[in-house]
Amino acid sequence: MNLLITFIVLNIINVILQTVKSIATVKCGKGMAAIINAIAFGLYTIVTVYTMCDLPLMLKAGIVAVCNLVGVWVVKWLEEKARKDKLWKVEATVIKDLLYKVNEELDNKNIPHNCLNTTGDYGIYNIFCATQAESAEVKTILDKYNAKYFVSESKTL
Repeated sequence: MNLLITFIVLNIINVILQTVKSIATVKCGKGMAAIINAIAFGLYTIVTVYTMCDLPLMLKAGIVAVCNLVGVWVVKWLEEKARKDKLWKVEATVIKDLLYKVNEELDNKNIPHNCLNTTGDYGIYNIFCATQAESAEVKTILDKYNAKYFVSESKTL
């Protein structure tokens, strides 16, 4: 029983560390990425040895699968919760006949925007989203009216 519990705990920790390692390699600096990689691969060596333990192969495979399912989900969930809101600018092209409808919906949601009424068949919206929730609302509104748009993230000066 102790062997089983040790195997489960080591695999959960390993999955969490390996997932953090992958994220850190992409998002962190050289020093932090190197430290996390060293820790993750150090533990991986221990997990590899425990993989050879006297538990049935299918049990070990099941444990590893469940640990990966849960561990990766938890790390990604925590990453999403820790993500800071950033200001996003959405530039959208909307058919002129629909400008007032888009404007009304953006006003109802209190989402900051302005509109440039062009000489062609389209108007251009500049929409500013300060939260992920506002970004989702804007996407829903623009998709509803078949608007074409692109998004840019604010950068720190």
